[in-house]
Amino acid sequence: MKIGYLVNTYPSPSHSFIRREVQALERQGIEIHRFAMRSMRAQLVDPDDIAEDDKTEHVLDKGLGRVALAALAQIATTPRKSISGLGRAISLGRRQPGGFLRHLIYFVEACYLVRRCAVLGLPHIHAHFGTNPASVANIMRAMGGPTYSFTVHGPEEFDAPHALGLDLKIADAACTIAVSSFGRSQLCRWVDHSHWGRISIVHCGIDPAKFSTVAPMPASPPLRLVAIGRMVEQKGQMVLIDALTQLQDCDVHITLVGDGPMRPQIEAAIKAHKLSSKITLTGWVDEARVRAELANAHALVMPSFAEGLPVVIMEAMAAARPVIATYIAGTPELVLPGANGWLVPAGSPTDLADTLLKVAALPTATLQDMGTSARTRALARHDIDIEASKLGAIFQKITQFA
Repeated sequence: MKIGYLVNTYPSPSHSFIRREVQALERQGIEIHRFAMRSMRAQLVDPDDIAEDDKTEHVLDKGLGRVALAALAQIATTPRKSISGLGRAISLGRRQPGGFLRHLIYFVEACYLVRRCAVLGLPHIHAHFGTNPASVANIMRAMGGPTYSFTVHGPEEFDAPHALGLDLKIADAACTIAVSSFGRSQLCRWVDHSHWGRISIVHCGIDPAKFSTVAPMPASPPLRLVAIGRMVEQKGQMVLIDALTQLQDCDVHITLVGDGPMRPQIEAAIKAHKLSSKITLTGWVDEARVRAELANAHALVMPSFAEGLPVVIMEAMAAARPVIATYIAGTPELVLPGANGWLVPAGSPTDLADTLLKVAALPTATLQDMGTSARTRALARHDIDIEASKLGAIFQKITQFA
């Protein structure tokens, strides 16, 4: 079986879970042709991501002229089908302010990809994210291109389901994948009950081999925490800083792993509150460094406002580290209060500070026991080869009738 994978920007430092999924499918004997609209090669630090970049066909890197010529050839060859694709692009574009021109670009990309899929013999395309990759796949299908499926992660898709045309995309898709029960429930909200049977749950996965050994809990004090994620509003790092201002007498140190547009604001807040001795910023690091930071921590802290089901929580738990997170989205499906972590209300520095105090007071042995419980749960639910086998079975069923 041979299929295409479509992502807007791939590979990406924050999307290593897609790389793991693709490689796990290939271990099952499924041939994957990777499509991405653009590359972010200059920002890649992980050797595995750099190697994956070499395997990916980046559409816009070929030059707009070449893509446009291929699109014109497709339109000239199949004018009626192309008009149907254009109509779908217009329908999707009308749902978003300023979306008309953007979806015309998606139409051109779809024309190019339909032609490439025919050349490569790809009967099916799987898109990651219900945003523009799913739009392109949907337009491709409307013009007679391959069947498609797509994975919805959240939270972006949950914020604007109508504007993104999720109802149209789900209705036309051979299958839609949610990464949690919460995610599936949100998708069911926006489509007729007749489509629910084609909405499946396949978790994002981790590679158990990367977590085959468990580092012992570090000596304490201080309480060592690590927060891993892009520095953007939805990740809530500013709540963590506000919580620390209430814990001046608590011996705690937090390592913030990641980068993003809010970094200058976060750095300014750290300086203003004189927290430089309590907070370390690493910037983007590779997967090996992420695992090392988890090994050096007593727990992961994730004060997010919005999520899907964060892969970093799975990784922390697989590393036998309990998790401090917020009561949002799919997180409570993985983090069980009192057993393998703690859940706090999102956006509340006081509740987060109170929880940090409780965690700091716990014996290392208790943290170790909670970490062991976390590891058992993560490995049972998020083994990438097990999850990819579920996805592979779905693709096999789809392509039999494609």
